[in-house]
Amino acid sequence: MAHRHQVDVREIGQVRIYMMQGERSKKTGKGIKSWLSGSAPLYKEIIKTAKQDGLLNATAHHTHYGFSGNGNVESGEGEIPNKALNLYVELIGPRDELELFCRKHGSLLKGKVVLYKHIEHWEISARSVHAIEAAEDEYAEPETILTDEPE
Repeated sequence: MAHRHQVDVREIGQVRIYMMQGERSKKTGKGIKSWLSGSAPLYKEIIKTAKQDGLLNATAHHTHYGFSGNGNVESGEGEIPNKALNLYVELIGPRDELELFCRKHGSLLKGKVVLYKHIEHWEISARSVHAIEAAEDEYAEPETILTDEPE
């Protein structure tokens, strides 16, 4: 049976950057206003920077239990949030864009566990078949209205 949608595949990459939830980016300003305002959490700074650089996707994934690098095993089971608990930021985009991001923003990533993984991006779209190209079982008369299968 012919399907109404097609899957277009392209190669893409994924970078995971591991850190503690409580880590913050270094303060860049001077003066009392900068000192009092503090700095944004590092994971938020990385995601904001990835958006500005035009990467396809950037997401923070919080963990419940684990460690990264030489850190201690941490748990999120207590009543008070554990700022030492690990998380990772996942960046998705073409490999060359991910490499450029890591080189350009190395000051944010220095000393972190950073992993790269090759993945595929699947784009689902309606399939367009012309009567001349279609096999008999894929072709329907123009007056026939076709609907998607129930999900």
